[in-house]
Amino acid sequence: MSEQAQKHGALASPLPPPGAAADWTVPQRWEEFSAEDHRVWDTLFARQQSLLQGRAVEAFGKSLDVLRLSRPGVPNFDELNDRLHARTGWSVVAVPGLVPDDVFFRHLSERRFPAGNFIRAADQLDYLEEPDVFHDVFGHVPLLAQPEVADFMQALGQQGLQALDLNSLHRVARLYWYTVEFGLARERGDLRIYGAGILSSFGESHYALESAKPHRHDFDLKRVLRTQYRTDAFQLSYFVIERFEDVLELVLGNDLAALYAELDKLPDLSPEAAQLAA
Repeated sequence: MSEQAQKHGALASPLPPPGAAADWTVPQRWEEFSAEDHRVWDTLFARQQSLLQGRAVEAFGKSLDVLRLSRPGVPNFDELNDRLHARTGWSVVAVPGLVPDDVFFRHLSERRFPAGNFIRAADQLDYLEEPDVFHDVFGHVPLLAQPEVADFMQALGQQGLQALDLNSLHRVARLYWYTVEFGLARERGDLRIYGAGILSSFGESHYALESAKPHRHDFDLKRVLRTQYRTDAFQLSYFVIERFEDVLELVLGNDLAALYAELDKLPDLSPEAAQLAA
């Protein structure tokens, strides 16, 4: 199982579960979310919105209005997609849970973001291993309203499909992990968060910027592609890009297939590593 599969679920069976379409999408059925589900969303939203002021990149706060819809609680994807699609051509699609890698990357390549069609329980506010609708929508969607990020995500989808053919999915998984999920950027001289895994996590929003434990490396594409990661704990390494808007150039400005071949001759790096090993 690839590292990307650990997060997005390269499942043993290629067949979608009952009730899902061939692309693993399901109807959102917004009306079936309970009052408790909506309270959990509102609690998480209010807490993170307050916490992230001065912590997230400015574009995240400016784009949060894409989630401020006509009704409180879990966003209705029909209304959300009207706003998001008008900005960048992206839409959010509901899926029952983790999806296979090829399905995930194909959705990205066609400017669709798969979101888990469930929300954590009230006693799981601080941690949920499988990404739910709060992580997927609050963490990812605001920045998908930014053209540079929208284009980067589509390009990553295309790269993921190519990497599957090259047996290099783990390389794209690491790029996705250390940018889209757990990326940090410099903004006005300060560290800021743009990765969805941090933006949607109360604990890691503190830890990523304040803890002395993790390494915070200047962004180096080759090192990112070599560095493993863990899915079950706060990160041991973060990679800091000078401007988060520059992520698109990571894909467009590099021959990733050639890099994969070059790096296959070198050992992987542990996320605990403070110094670059040969």
